[in-house]
Amino acid sequence: MTDRADSTDRSGDLALVREHTVFACVMGSRAFGLATEASDTDRRGVYLAPTPLYWRFEKPPTHVEGPREEEFSWELERFCELALRANPNILECLHSPLVERLTPVGEELLSLRGAFLSRRAHTTFTRYAVSQRGKLDADVRIHGAPRWKHAMHLLRLLGSCRDLLRTGRLTVDVGEHRENLLAVKRGEVPWAEVEARMTRLAQECEAALSTTPLPADPDLPRVEDFLLRARRASAR
Repeated sequence: MTDRADSTDRSGDLALVREHTVFACVMGSRAFGLATEASDTDRRGVYLAPTPLYWRFEKPPTHVEGPREEEFSWELERFCELALRANPNILECLHSPLVERLTPVGEELLSLRGAFLSRRAHTTFTRYAVSQRGKLDADVRIHGAPRWKHAMHLLRLLGSCRDLLRTGRLTVDVGEHRENLLAVKRGEVPWAEVEARMTRLAQECEAALSTTPLPADPDLPRVEDFLLRARRASAR
């Protein structure tokens, strides 16, 4: 009985992704401009759960894995909540150059990209960077070398944060930095040099914060108005 119930719940969750996705994109190395022949295709999406589902005691899920490999989706409200907090992964989804699905609701979500950006990004991006740097340092102590792929992505994240703070715009594709970053991934750059780059980028992020054009806080009223209108339209 429990297995059947779990299977039914899973089927309903996947139906939300299949039938109610408003925005879907490719993330990871392909979106960052760092893909190689061996790279996976990481898909991320946003679905709008029909409003009547919230009238039940059991609410719709805030996120769903699948149905494809390396696919993960968030319910619209949860996605907006995380974006307002300047979650790095969520903000990068909004700026992916590889969009696979877009409804009118999704188009409006993307039009709000600037409303989610604020100086909070400095805290969230650098906090995540500090966490990842600690893991890399632990790898070096224990194994004698870091996980080079993770080192590459940490450099990419710090560079993205610095440029966001400097310009007020978030750019996902690494552009001209591709080959330098892939050299790090291949382990061709000495760890001491990678460490120095990380330290320099962190310092540049800190310096950019004092002159950033980003507002102190995201535009909550604008995002909330969008969410309320989407919920009302879904209730009809």
